Amino acid sequence: MRPQDLKTTRLAKGWTQAETARRLGVSQSYLAMLENGSRRLSARLVRKARNVFGLPPTVLPTTETGQVPLGKDAAETLARHLAALGYPGFSYLRPRCWKRNPSEVLLTALMQDDLEARLVEALPWLLFRYWNLDKSWLVQQAKLLDLQNRLGFVVSLARQLAERTNSPAARLEALKGLELDLEQIRLAREDSLCKALKPTEKQWLRENRPEKAKHWNLLTDWRPEILPYAV
Repeated sequence: MRPQDLKTTRLAKGWTQAETARRLGVSQSYLAMLENGSRRLSARLVRKARNVFGLPPTVLPTTETGQVPLGKDAAETLARHLAALGYPGFSYLRPRCWKRNPSEVLLTALMQDDLEARLVEALPWLLFRYWNLDKSWLVQQAKLLDLQNRLGFVVSLARQLAERTNSPAARLEALKGLELDLEQIRLAREDSLCKALKPTEKQWLRENRPEKAKHWNLLTDWRPEILPYAV
């Protein structure tokens, strides 16, 4: 969230500076400094503003590494972060964690060498649901982490889902734009979609993977029609 976003959102709500300052728990003069950029928006205040204004988690601050700390049980932590973001496949879980920016959760999952299928299948949903994320930041981080092919393929799944469900034009165009940006930095090396593969599995996937997986140089057989909680 940028200072100008704070002011724009306040005006869209029709709230005065005094009313907004009271809701945020700051003085009116401090809010004025936040809105004109002379004071930095802290992570704590961004989280408070998100709750006060009812904003999506895409406005939440990102860490310096662009990844979510996972601890010992990476799969369980990722599942709870996805549950916190509303993924229906994990609705039975109590998140027990703050909501994180969806872009960070996505990148953290894509970084894993061997990710459970129940987590992989949530990633297209994450992009489908939070399509209005910070595209420039996501592409930059994916390039730094060499994740552009994994991300590009997941974006293509989300885009195909958007086409199949007659999604609003804004969502479809955003996903198409993100896919095109990643296309410009596509890697030539072969990879999997977060899965450790045996030689026999690799050979089978080379012969049976969908065209989109082949395009992104990934050894995977994920297709939009087999995603149970895609939308």
